[in-house]
Amino acid sequence: MRILLKPDVARSLGVVLLKPGSELLGIFRHGRVLIEPEPASMAHLPSGRVPDARQPLSQDKSLEPFFIDGRVIAAAGGLPSLEFWLEHNVHQCQYSHSEYHHRELVTMRHPPGTMVLCWHCENQLRDQTTAQLSALARRNVIDWVIDTVRIKLRYNKERELALAELCWWAVCAGVGDAITESMAERSLLLPTEPFLSVYKESDIAPSVPATSILQREMALVKPIEIPPAEEHPKVLTLAADPESPESFMMIWKRRRWVCKSYTDWVKTQVCSGCRRPADDPHHIIGHGMGGTATKAHDLFVIPLCRVCHDELHANVAAFEQKHGTQLELLFRFLDRALGIGVIVKA
Repeated sequence: MRILLKPDVARSLGVVLLKPGSELLGIFRHGRVLIEPEPASMAHLPSGRVPDARQPLSQDKSLEPFFIDGRVIAAAGGLPSLEFWLEHNVHQCQYSHSEYHHRELVTMRHPPGTMVLCWHCENQLRDQTTAQLSALARRNVIDWVIDTVRIKLRYNKERELALAELCWWAVCAGVGDAITESMAERSLLLPTEPFLSVYKESDIAPSVPATSILQREMALVKPIEIPPAEEHPKVLTLAADPESPESFMMIWKRRRWVCKSYTDWVKTQVCSGCRRPADDPHHIIGHGMGGTATKAHDLFVIPLCRVCHDELHANVAAFEQKHGTQLELLFRFLDRALGIGVIVKA
């Protein structure tokens, strides 16, 4: 793709060739795209698409103990949820210190979280523990927790998460104990007490810890019931019947499989298209499904928000070009449902 600059700039620079790559090419099909020289404030960012919103909390070093706390990670969905988030948001090897990268991507767990690596780098780094890998895993955990909180609070991608909102989510999720004293002071807007070199005995008075104020408020809030990371709710239980009556018939009548508890759970997940909270369980259409008496089984559904659901039914080809085919989205969603124990054996 060629980009022509303003005449005064074009005379000095000539024609600029832009190669956005397959990951960014879809952006150019949906409206205007602003391309400008790198400002000094973004010099630390890697090349590519600029995030929809800057999240200053992710850069705050004092908040790292909260983000990597095991209780916070479990409340956000656990490491399986982090891996699912990475698969949809990271499309290249995150280890930039290798000259060769294989095209196949895998996830590798490393305390305190996980990361996306190519097959070659994963083989090289599988048994290593370095500061670089720890920093990369920590960065993924922080970005994922912030994005999860944003989705839970039903904010769009352009919303900048505030510290008070992060603390509110922690209290509602039942992990208010992970909030540090400095976080509580800042979220409650308490004045910082100066440290004097000399104190009079009459001036020494114990202050009320900010976390104790939050503890009193937490007693009034009913925490959301979040199962432990290793114990996921068993929404759907399956069993095989190799001797069903229809399997012995030359001409058999199709019995559509229905499971309301599973479709109710599906629509509580994030949208497979835009990653916002879902509204509907979309039954796969096409591929012989969706016609008269051929509506897909309730197992063949993916979560979609109302906007993406309407977009898919209006133009299936455009939706699949933007987000991937329905079969790809279904495979990923079923893989996650099986992986977190929502679909289990009878």
